[in-house]
Formats: sequence, structure tokens, C-alpha cells
Amino acid sequence: MDNLSDTLKKLKITAVDRTEDSLEGCLDCLLQALAQNNMETSEKIQGSGILQLFASLLIPQSSCTAKVANIIAEVAKNEFMRIPCVDAGLISPLVQLLNSKDQEVLLQTGRALGNICYDSHEGRSAVGQAGGAQIVVDHLRSLCSITDPASEKLLTVFCGMLMNYSNENDSLQAQLINMGVIPTLVKLLGIHCQNAALTEMCLVAFGNLAELESSKEQFASTNIAEELVKLFKKQIEHDKREMIFEVLAPLAENDAIKLQLVEAGLVECLLEIVQQKVDSDKEDDIAELKTASDLMVLLLLGDESMQKLFEGGKGNVFQRVLSWIPSNNHQLQLAGALAIANFARNDGNCIHMVENGIVEKLMDLLDRHVEDGNVTVQHAALSALRNLAIPVVNKAKMLSSGVTEAVLKFLKSEMPPVQFKLLGTLRMLIDAQEAAEQLGKNVKLVERLVEWCEAKDHAGVMGESNRLLSALIRHSKSKDVIKTIVQSSGIKHLVTMATSEHVIMQNEALVALALIAALELGTAEKDLESAKLVQILHRLLADDRSAPEIKYNSMVLICALMGSESLHKEVQDLAFLDVVSKLRSHENKSVAQQASLTEQRLTVES
Repeated sequence: MDNLSDTLKKLKITAVDRTEDSLEGCLDCLLQALAQNNMETSEKIQGSGILQLFASLLIPQSSCTAKVANIIAEVAKNEFMRIPCVDAGLISPLVQLLNSKDQEVLLQTGRALGNICYDSHEGRSAVGQAGGAQIVVDHLRSLCSITDPASEKLLTVFCGMLMNYSNENDSLQAQLINMGVIPTLVKLLGIHCQNAALTEMCLVAFGNLAELESSKEQFASTNIAEELVKLFKKQIEHDKREMIFEVLAPLAENDAIKLQLVEAGLVECLLEIVQQKVDSDKEDDIAELKTASDLMVLLLLGDESMQKLFEGGKGNVFQRVLSWIPSNNHQLQLAGALAIANFARNDGNCIHMVENGIVEKLMDLLDRHVEDGNVTVQHAALSALRNLAIPVVNKAKMLSSGVTEAVLKFLKSEMPPVQFKLLGTLRMLIDAQEAAEQLGKNVKLVERLVEWCEAKDHAGVMGESNRLLSALIRHSKSKDVIKTIVQSSGIKHLVTMATSEHVIMQNEALVALALIAALELGTAEKDLESAKLVQILHRLLADDRSAPEIKYNSMVLICALMGSESLHKEVQDLAFLDVVSKLRSHENKSVAQQASLTEQRLTVES
């Protein structure tokens, strides 16, 4: 280290004199010291004030320039040296050197700028202002097709520099995307796929850029899918495949790229991995199985990619996914159920699957997870059943298969996602009067619904509970169902639902309340009063923002309430006639007609 102090003193003198030979000797000595103890040497360099001198040594003509850039690259490996490098004015001369024709100068300059940018806002900012990023992108474009080892090394360094420059910084990543870096990197990957270091650097770059929404369209216009699948097929090592997965996952969120990946044969690769890893208990294999099956499910979220893989229910992929459901592997059960839920996104697919016995497979799966079951598997299987129940022709088949009984086993679940899907599945199934009546008289179910109608922390569960409560009344049109709901204190929730911000929910509530008023007004009277139904109806009719169907159904309900003495009195006290008579001139004909009828009824009854 004493020797180092001498070198630094000597360097100060020779840097001014510019005697190349002795300058080179000093620089070699510094590089040697950095190789032995980088941190300590860097501290000495910072303390000596020599950094400021380096700016004057970074000149294109000098034979020492590459060594000076190399020293800067080495010291900038230390976090504490990055801001001092910026403050010493090194960025501008380094960026100027990017125009050099000397490959060694370019290589060391790229390293120096890359290290200064690493995790350093000041470094990135200075490089951006000096125009360094654009020059490096231009270099990548012009060197892209050259495959000699020296050029590949330089390309690797330049890719690394751009990654350090933009890592986890959305605005700098967007800047690189606008400079057109994506097509260049994709081309690089295709040409240099034999070069492990450069391939790895491209993958890291893709991983960073793919997170940005604005990158997806650019990626979709390249042959990235083909290149990644080609590369994936060659990989044997887990780590390398993991790197490719990290790029595939964000890219596969884009529907156009989903289809490209399916067409490039990614699905076959994923199915092969599942087959290879399914019985392994190694941590890496379990992780890879999860990644592959998750990605498979993601590819099925695109309408075109999903339909391509369904192949009318005869496709190899669809059949393989079906075989995951009865497996003993929770991850595969989960992925299988989610895949079925994704295939069940149009009526044709749903009808085909129900005809071919998928419901029984899902019910068997649910049965295996009733007691202390896997929540994610429960949620996925219920999602699939809910989607399958949407086509009208499937409902009766699913009911006769015992789906409601299978679903009701999960009533005791305390998990909101499971509760939400359970409610959705039941609501989809009860279009038939008989099913709605049977469920509506199930006291345990109705009591649980009323409890969930108060789940303020879980808006989805609360909304679905209200909607199911209303659906039980609307589809059953049954006095017994209404009595069960009244006895379980459910009426107040239907009244609250009439004030929902969603018109569809308001409407469902009003129709259910009108049925209650028509069929069991005496039983529900007190609850309707204490829930302030009449005041709410007055508010809905007086509010200009209420949808026409809300106004219409509110008036139908008012007429139905006249059969109750106490509710009739409330209607009179609130001067409904004024509000209703104004609606006779409403632009919607049905509303105007109902307003006339309601006005007559109110006049006669007053």
C-alpha cells in the first residue's frame, strides 16, 4: 500500500506531463492493486483526488485511454465510488469515448459506464443527459450481426450497461423502448444463441423490459416467441430454464404473444416438463412443475390461444390437462381446475365438457378437499363449476349430477375467495324454480347468506350473497322461501341492495321486494318498515340519475306495498303523488305508463 501511495503521487505528476510510458506504468500498478484489494485501493484513489485527473486522461488519441477506463470500471464496482465518479466529471468524456473505433476502448468504456449506473440514480441521470444510452443502442444495432468473439464480448458489455442503466426504472426502460432496443435485442438473441453470456444478458434485458406494459406491443411485432421457445428446447439446466420462464410469464400476459407462444410449440414443452417432474420431490423440480403449469393456465386466458388448444374438446392438450384433475399432486389439481375454468369461457366449450363428464371429475376433486382441504384447489374447482353452469342447457344436468350438494359442503368455509365462488356457482344454477325453492328453504344456507351480507371487508362476498338471496326469491316465487328469509332477518339486506351503485343489483333487489310484497306482505311488513323501504323508494324516484328500470320497478313496488296499512300511511306521508306525476312525461314509455297507473292507484287509495 505504501507502493500505492507512491504510484498515486507519481500519477499526479505524469498526468500533467503526459509522458505516456511512465503514465502507463502507473496505471498498470493501479490495476494490479485493484485486483489485489479493490475496496481499499478505491478508497485510496478517492482520498488522493486523482479521480478528477482521470477526466483529462480519457482522450481518444492516447494509448492509455483503455486502461484509465478499466480503472474507472474497477473502482465503480464499489457503491461508494459511483457518485464521486459522477462528481469528478468522468461521464461526459466516457460517453465521448463511445464514438471510438478501438474495440478495447469501447469495451472498458462500456464497463465503466455500466458500473457507474448500477443502482445509482446520479450515475444513470448523468449518462442519460450525456446521450450515452442512445449511442449504445446504436452500437448494438450496428454490431448485431457480427459473430466474432471480440464483438460478442462487446455486445454483452453493452447489453449489461443498458440493463444497469434502466433496471427497475420505468421511465428509463420506456426511453430504451422508444429508442427501438427491443427488435435489436430479439435479433441479437436469434443470431448469438450459441453464446451463453450474451444470451443470458439478453434474457435479463427482456425480463426487465417485459414488465412494462408499453413493451408488449413491440415484443408482439418481433419473433420473440419463436426465439424463446427455440432457446427453451435446448436448455437442460434448471437455472437457464428458470431465466426463460421469468421472461415468458410477463410476455404471456399479452394475448397476441400468448397465441404466438402456442403456435411456436411452448405448450408441448410445458407438458413435457410436467410429465418429467410430477413424481419428483426435489425442490427445483417442484418449483419448475409449478412454473410450467401456471404458465400453461396463463396461456389459456387468451381467447384465441385457448380455442386453438381446445380443438373442439378433442385436442391433445385439453386431454392432458383433464388428466391433471384426478392426480395426487395439489399443484396439478389446481392448474387442471383453473385450465378447465379458462376453457369454460364460451357456451360451446361448456356444453361439450358437461356432456363429456367433466362435472363429475370436478366434484370428485372437491370431495377430496372438503375437510382441511387446499383452499386454492377449492377456489379453482368452484370457479370451473361456476363457468360451466352459465349455459342454460347445462344447469339441469349439473343439478341432477348433485352439484348443489357438493358445493354446499363448503358453506362452513371461512375463506372469502371460496365463499365468493360458492355463491357464484349457486346463483348460476338456480334459474330453475324447483332448485331455487329447494335451496331457498335450506335454513343453514339462508342464515349463512344473511351473515355474509354483512361481510363489509369483502365486497365481492357481500355482493354475491345479496344477489343470491334475491335470486332465490325471484326464481322460486315461493311463500316458503320468503318466510325462511324473513325468519333469518334477510329482508333488510334486500332493501339495502336496492341502493347499490350497480343498477343490475338495484333491479334484482326491487323485483325480489315486489314479489315479497305480492306474496307475503303481512310476514315481511315490520322488516320492510324498519329498513325504511318507503323512504328509499321515494329517494330513487326523485333522483334524476336513477335508471328507467329502477324508476319503473320502484313504482311497481309502491303499488304492491299499498296492501299494508302501516306502509300505505308512510307512502301518503311522503307525498309520492308529486314525484310520480312528474314521471308521467318521462321519455321512457314504460316509465311514463307505470307513472300513470301508480298515480291512479295513489289517488284512489288516498
